[in-house]
Amino acid sequence: MTIKEFFSIKKNFFFWGNLLAMAIVAVGLVWGVFKWLDHYTDHDVAVTVPEVIGLQWDEAEALLRKHTLTPVVSDSTYNPSKPGGIILDMTPAQGSVVKEGRSVYLTVNTNRPPMRVIPDLIDNSSLREAEAKLKAMGFVLAENDTIEGEQDWIYGIKYKGASLKNGDEVPLGATLVLEVGGGEYMFMEEMMGDSLSGGSRNFQSEEATVVDDSWFE
Repeated sequence: MTIKEFFSIKKNFFFWGNLLAMAIVAVGLVWGVFKWLDHYTDHDVAVTVPEVIGLQWDEAEALLRKHTLTPVVSDSTYNPSKPGGIILDMTPAQGSVVKEGRSVYLTVNTNRPPMRVIPDLIDNSSLREAEAKLKAMGFVLAENDTIEGEQDWIYGIKYKGASLKNGDEVPLGATLVLEVGGGEYMFMEEMMGDSLSGGSRNFQSEEATVVDDSWFE
């Protein structure tokens, strides 16, 4: 068979027929694979993410599942100005167009404030340093309790009347009372003041005991 006859459809119909059939099968396979991928990945199916920020967890979960989405708690935080259990944040955001079954990650407001560890401040810090650290950690400081000791030195920390130790845990935002040294001069003045007031009272009592005997004359 000559080359011209080989490429002639009339002379070599069987070869060209098989080649055409193979091409048709290949195109069909490629088309079938793409159609299967579209179906497998839900390429043409999309939903809009609803707004759930501000809803309670139960309400947010029901709404997301109604839209064929999967709610997932990814984080929790404490915001005292918001009710416990509400949704504070979400990803993807409200209005996003996503595939059915997509996970929506939610941040929930906790009912209880997180705990914070009292740092190593007791008998190891000045008043200024302790105030700066505790305020930065989110604590509230009430009026200091001045006790005998070195001026402006931290000798103790109290919470609800109970003395704390370094490393104890208390709720975020707790009100603490610092036991601060008032310096030796303050207590010397107090002692001198007590002595003087005691002497005055003794003197007054002595005057009271003096009897005016002029009326005997």
